[in-house]
Amino acid sequence: MIPAMPATASRSAVQASVSALRFGRVAVMGALAALIVFAGVWGSWGNAQHVLLTKGREQGTVRVTACADGTCSGPFTPSSAGARARARVRLAETVAVRRGGTYDVVLKPGGSDALRSGPAGILYAWVPLGGALLLASVVVAGGMRLTRVAWGLGLSGLGLLTAAFVAVR
Repeated sequence: MIPAMPATASRSAVQASVSALRFGRVAVMGALAALIVFAGVWGSWGNAQHVLLTKGREQGTVRVTACADGTCSGPFTPSSAGARARARVRLAETVAVRRGGTYDVVLKPGGSDALRSGPAGILYAWVPLGGALLLASVVVAGGMRLTRVAWGLGLSGLGLLTAAFVAVR
């Protein structure tokens, strides 16, 4: 310490630097948490848009006849106006899809790929967002020290994942 400088000046400089570091930590962690949640929405939207916005899309049912290599397939029976029957469509992921079962689906435009529709399909499409909410809750709790917000994020992510698991069963 310089003899001509009063002790309160150095104390206020330390407090200012601690405040600046705290603000920087909160800003960086807040940006990281927002990026994680945005990535979860982005990852979910690829399938969720087809399941949520069904107007003008081919809707119907698929009776699963074969499953191999992570995909299941079967004949498509249309239930919406403008949809046509198809001998074979694919369910890209075999989550809770059993051979011999019949499932409500929405076809992706321009192909034979199908996505489950209804509550199970909607919840399953948003599973990446549920995982992102859980991860963001850890960042918010550890980096921003906002425990109530973190609990809210974590519980909403856990609720979404649990609801999706229950719905696809």
